[in-house]
Amino acid sequence: MQIVILKNSAEVAEYGANIFIKQLQNRADSVLGLATGSTPLALYQGLIEASKANKISFKDVTTFNLDEYLGLEGTHPQSYRYFMNEQLFDHIDIDKANTFVPPGDAENPIQACDGYEAKIEAAGGIDIQLLGIGRNGHIGFNEPSSGLMSRTRVKTLTKATIEDNARFFGTDEYQPHLSITMGIGTILDARKVVLLATGENKADAILATVEGALTASCPASALQLHKNAVLVIDEAAASKLSDCEFYKHIESENQKLMARLGF
Repeated sequence: MQIVILKNSAEVAEYGANIFIKQLQNRADSVLGLATGSTPLALYQGLIEASKANKISFKDVTTFNLDEYLGLEGTHPQSYRYFMNEQLFDHIDIDKANTFVPPGDAENPIQACDGYEAKIEAAGGIDIQLLGIGRNGHIGFNEPSSGLMSRTRVKTLTKATIEDNARFFGTDEYQPHLSITMGIGTILDARKVVLLATGENKADAILATVEGALTASCPASALQLHKNAVLVIDEAAASKLSDCEFYKHIESENQKLMARLGF
């Protein structure tokens, strides 16, 4: 894994956005895997600004989102389809017919999971998959105990995840306890994975992901198996790593090498 430790959340968002901007500048018809939550918001704003400045275009881009609450229609304000429209798709030149989110209102969610996998395959696979990480190490809605080679499926959310997400729902509003999520195996199929993490509350999860054992107890630890995984984290999220200065040194030397090779 490539570990990039930056000062704060603003630098993390800028670094992450630049990865996606370079991808679209190199390949206009890229297939992007996207994520929801508070962490990617600033990154999406960077992509919106780059699009409006004509640095990139989304006209030929296809997107696949990681997950969706089971039982919510796309028009529901707490659905991830609604989130993506509000935070990104409504502000860029993308054809929404080419933006895919797992169907939370599917009559047969099991079949819908298989169909989602088929759509990703038909699109040629995902070029870059964006990830956040939960306090318990979950990626997408792959909670602890998820199979490390799992595919898109229905998952039960842990109490910790439900509690973390409760702030988005009113006290009298229905909050789903089930989701449809890409599996860990699906995520690992992406040609590149970019995980963003900021804040001290993610430090334990980052420690387990980077320096812990490869285990279903920390789903994000599966990224240790990926040949092109980039973790972009701020100093607070990196605070429990054994030697942050060593990781910074590695990244500095890596950047020098890439510059010498013309990348």
